[in-house]
Amino acid sequence: MIMKKNLTLTASLFIFGGMITALMATPLPPGPTVIPIDGGISLLLAGCVGVGAKMIYDYRKSKKAEN
Repeated sequence: MIMKKNLTLTASLFIFGGMITALMATPLPPGPTVIPIDGGISLLLAGCVGVGAKMIYDYRKSKKAEN
């Protein structure tokens, strides 16, 4: 059992090590160096605010129903 676990761990380390080496050796494609992430972050923030507001609304509604 322990031998199989050690063999699996060793094999996975070799495989992932090879993957990392191959990815680091690959050159980056030419293109713009600036990545526009402003729109995505704004949508994520708006979604978080919406979910938080819904959770607060549901919490207050359940507390009012208990009283």
